[in-house]
Amino acid sequence: MQIKLPAYLKFVVILFGIVLIVMIMREAKSVLVPLMIAGLFAILVSPFTSWMEKKGLPSLLAVAISVIALLAFIAGFVYFFYNQIMGFAKDLGALEHRVIELVESVNEFMAEHLEGAVPISMDNIRDTLFRQLSDNIDALTSGIIATAGTITMAFIIPIYIFLFLFFRKFLAEFIKRAFADHHKEKVTKVMDKVQYVVQNYIKGMFVVICILAVLNSIALFSIGIRHALLFASFAALLNVIPFVGPFLGATFPITYALLTTDSLWYPFGVFMAFYVIQLAESNIFTPLIVGGRVSMNPLMTIIALFVGNFIWGLAGMILFIPGMAVLKVVFDEIEGMEPYGFLLGKIRDDSKDPPVKQDPKLLAEIKKRMNF
Repeated sequence: MQIKLPAYLKFVVILFGIVLIVMIMREAKSVLVPLMIAGLFAILVSPFTSWMEKKGLPSLLAVAISVIALLAFIAGFVYFFYNQIMGFAKDLGALEHRVIELVESVNEFMAEHLEGAVPISMDNIRDTLFRQLSDNIDALTSGIIATAGTITMAFIIPIYIFLFLFFRKFLAEFIKRAFADHHKEKVTKVMDKVQYVVQNYIKGMFVVICILAVLNSIALFSIGIRHALLFASFAALLNVIPFVGPFLGATFPITYALLTTDSLWYPFGVFMAFYVIQLAESNIFTPLIVGGRVSMNPLMTIIALFVGNFIWGLAGMILFIPGMAVLKVVFDEIEGMEPYGFLLGKIRDDSKDPPVKQDPKLLAEIKKRMNF
């Protein structure tokens, strides 16, 4: 006997379920975030592991080599940023001296032209800006490494990646068996598409970040901004956060140029360079390299950013974008959930680009890339 609930009661049940899921995700952040990060990395390197297994290497050795290679790459990435940040920290004294000169000039101008104006206190600026910045850099480079949470994450994520890779076929078989036999073909198709989407997103974003880092470095070096590698790489890395990331990435070198140079042409040049590079990224690099199949429409992207920040903070802002892309793949394949997949996807003009149910090229590419 099937019980039909009134519409308002269905809404209450759905709302209660959403609130419950959000509460569980917030409370289980320390468990779910490492699992998601490890899962994404495991999907990324799984083709390399499968390739080594096909060459005759034992599964245990192939997985171990994959994890070690991934960790070596991450360690090199962290070491690079550590050196750049330490180099920037050494110049904080000169930056503070420059700010003092600018504040004194502003106070002299106010004293001459604005009667009764309260002068800017350098002591307050020193306490609120430079002392906090210096303390944060110290925490970033030394103190944060010693925290229990960071140590736990550093050890548990590689273990999760290793286990996900080693048991990937077992987990795939479990997912297939969890559904009825007549759904197995569709489940297999969904898993293949999810793997393709995640790999396409991560590899594509990595290539885009590298291109942006090179272009940003060339621009900043050409203008003559110190610590160009740090600002360029940091701005490129922030690009993984849509809308907010590019703005923050450009803010830091513009502010630094404004404080450390004697002409407004320097910060204006940085602004124009980053503006042109960002236009090229959004209209050329990301569409060609990452592809439209991973992208969501701007409304859903902004909502995902705010919800991710509310639930998991910065980690949520980064993880919710590929997570929503995976949800779109799942919704597109589940009967009755297609409207939600349409809601997450990009807006299409049917008169110019009519949608098709199956893209033969996409299916062929998926079959070529899948290596379960």
